[in-house]
Formats: sequence, C-alpha cells, structure tokens
Amino acid sequence: MVMPICDLFVKRMFFIDSITDGDMIRNLDLTALRSFVAVADMGGVTKAAGVLHLTQSAVSMQLKRLEEALDVQLLDRANRSVTPTAEGEQLLSYARKMLALNDEVWGRLTAQEFEGEITLGVPHDIIYPYIPPILRKFAQDFPRMKIKLLSAPTTELRDLFGKGACDAILTTEDQPGPGGEVLVELPLVWVGAEGGNAWKQRPLPVAFCSRCIFRTGVLRRLEAAQMDWQMVIESELDNAVEAVVSADLAVHAAIKGFQGPQSAPVPDQSALPSPGSTQIILYVQPNKDVVHDALKEMVRAAYVHGTGHLAGVERLTA
Repeated sequence: MVMPICDLFVKRMFFIDSITDGDMIRNLDLTALRSFVAVADMGGVTKAAGVLHLTQSAVSMQLKRLEEALDVQLLDRANRSVTPTAEGEQLLSYARKMLALNDEVWGRLTAQEFEGEITLGVPHDIIYPYIPPILRKFAQDFPRMKIKLLSAPTTELRDLFGKGACDAILTTEDQPGPGGEVLVELPLVWVGAEGGNAWKQRPLPVAFCSRCIFRTGVLRRLEAAQMDWQMVIESELDNAVEAVVSADLAVHAAIKGFQGPQSAPVPDQSALPSPGSTQIILYVQPNKDVVHDALKEMVRAAYVHGTGHLAGVERLTA
C-alpha cells in the first residue's frame, strides 16, 4: 500500500528511529509535545492552534500521532473543555521539562546576536505569579540580554515610560492611555487580616499608599455609599500598608487574588460597597525589534492565558 505523502511526512517527522545493538531508539518530536502542552493549557485545539499559529487540523494530526505512537489516550475529549487523562498528566510533566530544556539550549546557542539591557516596569501587586516565569523565559531565549525589573506605582511607571526610562511597563488603570493595550480586567476586593474584624468598625479604618492608583476611586465609592471612613496610615510604602492591614488595624482594596501576606478578602456579609475593578495594561516602546516583540508576547501569554502557556511561546528570530 502506498502511504500518502503528507501522512508519510508526519510519520517520519514524529519519530527519528535509529538502530543500536539491535534495539530501536525512538525520539519524541518536540513540536508535537509543544502542541500537546498548548492544548492542555488552553483547554482545546482551537485556542491552541491560534497561539501556535498552526491550523486546527495540523494540531489535531500531531496529537493523533502522539497518542498512536505512545499507544495511550492523552486527552479526554468527552467534555466541552479538553483535559488531560491520567496518562496525559504524566506526559505533561515530562513535556514541560523537555520543552524548557530545549528552549534553554536553543537560546544559549542561537541568541548570541542579541546583547544589551531591557527594562520592564511592574507595580508590586501584580508581580506574582506572572513575572518570575516571564523573566526566566526571557533569560533562556536571550541569554546575552540583561532584563531589569523595576517595581513602582502605576503613576511613576507611566512617567518613567514617557521619559524613555522603561522599555515596557505594566500598569493597573481604569482606562488605557495612548499606546496602551488592555490585557485583562480584574475585580478589586476588600482585604483585611486573616480572621480580622477591622471591616466591622465604623468609621471604617482604611489604609492606602499615598501613590496607590486605587485610592481615589475606592474612597469615592465609600462616600457614594454614605459610609464614614478614616485613613489610619500615611505612607508611600506598600509594605507599610500591608503591615497595618495584616495587624487588623485597617482594610484596603486589592486586585482579587493578589492580596498581601497574612491577609484575606473580607467576608461577603461585610456590606461594604464594591471597590470596583481595574485593567492590567501593557505599554511597549515603539521599537520594532525581535527582543521587544518577544517580551511583549511573553507578557501577553502570561497575563491573558496564564503562566503555563509560556511553554507554547516559540522563540522569535530575526
């Protein structure tokens, strides 16, 4: 039987077979593994194909060949969202390690043409958990580039970006400024000490850094709800505010899921007015080069899709 050329190509692409002492050694194809990781992270073939810049049929073919070669079902397609099976979860762990090592080797051996420094500015309250994987991925892809992380409030970062002191910044704002790209909108929540009672007091004790971008809007919402409040701290330092809140001396507003140490969202029955929401916005200097484009894609992938999606970001080349 004559095998179609396209099937033959995929078959040969998936495994590289070699004979050593009569035993066949088979090597997994990293392109297929990258597609598998992307599908697992994105929950479906359609979204994975979009971020990988492949057709859905190409991704599906890679997944099929992967399952046939290993003789296991890797994905559960019974539900609306595609999820890994038990065997798929096991492969997923190995696949992430293999892709990370591949990308590190590739970066070390091919990125020598990129040298210099790039500065990324981020407010302290949205650094974790997204920025560390971005820094790691960037260092792997561009080992001769130095990436500098600058943490400051949104207003200061906008000023530094306008002066050209930052190559890229992330901000938390109600609306984007000129050139800003909205990555995601997230709700704000009231935060107090774990098991604390400060939210029950009236006037409501509140604590905000003097440069906090949320301060003015949240206080206006309290006044609109005719709720008396008092500021219990005046400081430019975020860790001072976190100390007061964790000591159960005050409450403040933070992005949901990004509260400080030893603190937690106040109970739903607190009857406090909604503190509103904020947008995470990306600004990148208009430098049309590979390094800036790569950093932009890494930030988008992390904040829009989650850190696990970074494994699916191909290294960009000139």
